[in-house]
Amino acid sequence: MNKNKYQILITGAAGFIGASLSSKFLENGYKVIGLDNLNSYYDINLKLSRVKNIEKGLSNSENWNFEEISITEIENLKKVFHQYKPQIVINLAAQAGVRYSLDNPQAYINTNLLGFGNILETCREYEIEHLIYASSSSVYGGNKEFPFEESQKVDNPISLYAATKVSNELMANAYSHLYKIPSTGLRFFTVYGPWGRPDMAPMIFAKSIFENKPINVFNYGKMQRDFTFIDDIVEGIFKCCFKKPEVCNDFISSFNINNSLSAPHKIFNIGNSKPIELLEFINLLEKNIGIKSIKNFEEIQSGDVIKTFANTEKLKSWIDYAPSTSVDKGVELFIKWYKDYYKY
Repeated sequence: MNKNKYQILITGAAGFIGASLSSKFLENGYKVIGLDNLNSYYDINLKLSRVKNIEKGLSNSENWNFEEISITEIENLKKVFHQYKPQIVINLAAQAGVRYSLDNPQAYINTNLLGFGNILETCREYEIEHLIYASSSSVYGGNKEFPFEESQKVDNPISLYAATKVSNELMANAYSHLYKIPSTGLRFFTVYGPWGRPDMAPMIFAKSIFENKPINVFNYGKMQRDFTFIDDIVEGIFKCCFKKPEVCNDFISSFNINNSLSAPHKIFNIGNSKPIELLEFINLLEKNIGIKSIKNFEEIQSGDVIKTFANTEKLKSWIDYAPSTSVDKGVELFIKWYKDYYKY
C-alpha cells in the first residue's frame, strides 16, 4: 500500500475518537488533515490537549495539518478539500450526547443533518475514494432483540440524536447509490478509555468518585452497556478505511428500501459484544481508584435505552475485527490516564 498516495481527512479530529484515530494514521506514516470547530460542548482545554498529544507524537510534522472549521461551513469545507485533495474522508464530527439533545435540538439539526449533508456534497464534488462515517448504537432505539444486528429495523429512534444518526445512514445510502461514493457507516457502542469525553458515564463517574460526590445511577443500576475500548474502535476504523464497499444488492434491507437498487455502502456494528451492568462498571472504577462511590439511584431518563449489545460478526467477516481489550484492562488503563491527566 502506497502511503504517500493517501491524504486522510478526519473531521472531529480534536474529539475522543478522532484524536486517537489521527495518531494511529500518523504513526503508520499517513498524511492527515484534521478538522474540528473546537466548540464548547465540553471542556475545550481537553480538546486542545488531545491536539497537543497528537503533535507530540509526530515523527514528521509535514504529515499533520489541523484546521479549525465546522462542517456546517460548506465554503470553508470546500476550500480544505480543494487544498488537500483527500482520498479518504472519515466523518466523526457531530453533536454528541443523547441527554443534551432533549434541551438543545437545534444543535443536532445543524451539525448532524446540515453538516453531514455538507460532507456528502463535498465528497461528491471532489470524487473522494471512500467515506467512513460515525453512526451509533442508539439507532436501535427500544429494540428488545439482543444482540443488535445490522439487519434489524432502525425505524423507532427514541431520541433526536438517534434520529439524526438514522438519517445519516439514509443520506449516505442515497449519495452512495446516486453518485457511487463508496461509503462505510460504523455504529459505535459506548466507547471509553484514555482521553475520553467528559459528558459520558465513565468520565462523569470517575470525577465524582475522586471528589467524593454522589453519582446518579439511572434505572436503579439495571442498565447494561457494551463498553468498547478506544484502541479496539480505532483499529476497526483503520482497517475499514482500506476496504471499500462495492455495489451489491443486499446493502441495507433493514430500511425496506427497494432491493433492486444498489449502492457501494455498508453499515457495521463496532462494539465489544460483552455487555455488562452499569453497577459492575462502577465497581471496576472503584477498584482502580481505591474509593467507594456514593450512589444516587434514579429512574431511567428520557431517551435512554436499557441495554446495548453488538453482534459484530459482520465486521469480523469484513476486516477480521476482533476486539482484544477486556473491560477490566480497559478501566485500568482509563483510570491510569485519568489520574495522570487530572493530577490525582
